[in-house]
Amino acid sequence: MESLRKLEELQTTIMLMQSHGIITSSSDHHSARFLANLVLFLLQPYGELDLAKKTALLSEYIPKISAGFLEKASVCLSEKGFPQQILVKDSQKNSEDKSTSDLLPTNFEEIATIGLDAMQRANSTIEDFCRSYFMFHGMDANNPQALFKYLPILSFTESYIYQLDSLNEKIVQAPSNRVKSSEEVYEMEENLRLIAKFTNVFVSDPFRSLVGLLGYHGLLTERIKEEFKHGEEYWALERMLCCALVNRKEISVEDVIKAIHLKSFDYRVLNLLLYQLRGEQVDELHMDFLSISEFLVEVADDLFDYEDDVLDNNFNVLRMFVRIYGASAPTMLAKYITEAEEKYNMLLKTLDPQLSLNYQRRCEEATREGGNMSKHPLGTWSIPPLITDEELYRSNLLNPK
Repeated sequence: MESLRKLEELQTTIMLMQSHGIITSSSDHHSARFLANLVLFLLQPYGELDLAKKTALLSEYIPKISAGFLEKASVCLSEKGFPQQILVKDSQKNSEDKSTSDLLPTNFEEIATIGLDAMQRANSTIEDFCRSYFMFHGMDANNPQALFKYLPILSFTESYIYQLDSLNEKIVQAPSNRVKSSEEVYEMEENLRLIAKFTNVFVSDPFRSLVGLLGYHGLLTERIKEEFKHGEEYWALERMLCCALVNRKEISVEDVIKAIHLKSFDYRVLNLLLYQLRGEQVDELHMDFLSISEFLVEVADDLFDYEDDVLDNNFNVLRMFVRIYGASAPTMLAKYITEAEEKYNMLLKTLDPQLSLNYQRRCEEATREGGNMSKHPLGTWSIPPLITDEELYRSNLLNPK
């Protein structure tokens, strides 16, 4: 558990430095970790030195400590015999960093990077994508030949993304104040080493292997790479926002709205891949329409999953609005929904009439499958009861006695 606390401190410090512009999300992960550890070291009490005195010392003496001096110090101390443990630890750390990167290998053809659980979780997304997006390519999702021709690449890509998303969820949930059962504590401790190793991946380049594979098959475009960056940005926002909620910190509505728009990046990746696989130009009108549709679907899903997301400390747009607006959260969220629906209806009219009809039928079908039995074909918006004290909610639900 001590290792988990240290990992949480390190990750929180990195996000804090990013939010203050000291480092960026694109900063080299070794540099980010070094600077974060330096900040944590400076925060430790040391005799009568306060933070101002420590800062003054750094300003005065750091310029005098050159790389040449450090090399001489390393040689001198090594000759004395007592720093060998430090050198061994550094060597082990470098070895661990290398093994971490090997788990998401550049040599992507030789090492599997996707687990069965990620494939199973990705399956429902692939099914929905085929049934909802194939029609925008003039394809029939019920045609096995059309489906299986492109399924390997689409399924692999979505599974890879789910693999990373599952890891990000573990990192997000690790610092949660949620009271855990003994089984969950055991599972969390079992995952601790994996979390510690892969935290670096999100600070550096989580899509490196997938980019390599798609490039190898001639499917990578600048647009797809941009969506991968959006995925990294979403995960960083998710970690930052969920950490802020647990620690009762302020968050901005701009970050929340940005996150909910970025959340469907995987659907856009799949759609762009399908254009590449079919050798077709991207239809910008279709992309704009589907982007608005994705936003509305994400909001609807968040409303449906609200209580579970509070329990598990997951990103949820209603959670964020409750923190920002309190009891006015439903009213403020309704404004964003109304604006999106107006744009959705406007773009819907620009689609080919048959495509528009087919998509609306698919929406009605998805609504029924989701359990919404209202008379309105696309369902109705239903805001669940607000949870204003999340910590108390978790405590009452998990410890009913």
